[in-house]
Amino acid sequence: MRILITNDDGIRAPGLDVMLEIARELAGVDGEVWTVAPEMEQSGVAHAVSYVNPMRLFKYSEDRFAVDGMPADCILAGINEVMPEKPDLILSGVNKGNNAAQNTLYSGTIGAAIEGALHGIKSIALSQFYGPANKDMDDPFEVARVHGAKAVKDLLDAGIWGEAPYGVFYNINFPPIPAADCKGVKAVAQGFRDNTEFHTVAETGPNGRRFLWVTMGSQHEATKPGTDVHANLDGYISVTPMQADMTSHAHLSHLQEALK
Repeated sequence: MRILITNDDGIRAPGLDVMLEIARELAGVDGEVWTVAPEMEQSGVAHAVSYVNPMRLFKYSEDRFAVDGMPADCILAGINEVMPEKPDLILSGVNKGNNAAQNTLYSGTIGAAIEGALHGIKSIALSQFYGPANKDMDDPFEVARVHGAKAVKDLLDAGIWGEAPYGVFYNINFPPIPAADCKGVKAVAQGFRDNTEFHTVAETGPNGRRFLWVTMGSQHEATKPGTDVHANLDGYISVTPMQADMTSHAHLSHLQEALK
């Protein structure tokens, strides 16, 4: 198996090392694992690409590269410039922090998986929820490190990937707990956290200029049962099937009738 890995936390992020371990276990001794990740952190860039500005490609080793661009750029570079053959699987992460509920819409980790799916490649985003039970551990990624390879293998074995052009990709979030406390895996929908919107906080710098910081509310606000954050806070790994087709199909026929 040929696997391409990336992230949005950058080429030096510890979560990328966890992802490399997971990918190597999945690829096996006869497989290939290639890394193409952002040179600098690109959290919050979603599915953006460097359409206006050119990028540089940095070679760290024969199978490890960085791009001074976005996570989706890394997928494009990996497919078109780095890998001699198209990958069988794209893994994005392991992100430091959850990409559940509304976070999914902003995530560069998810953006890379979207780009992979648009190219007809099986793509999975993986993120590690942080909380009081794991943030101060020697390895806060422990549950992802221990259970990550099996979670991905189970998805590959399930074989539910959908048809092009908007193929299904998957969003996995690991709960904020030690690996031994993980209760299992749940297939759930994307949730919505109430009262935790992204917002700006104003601050005056030493030079007297006013700056705005983007921040968010509590990440431990539970979503509804049957959704991602609820499952994670209950000790489960959440798996959510997603598509880049943003059409609200439930409303389309009504709108077509109304606009006749």
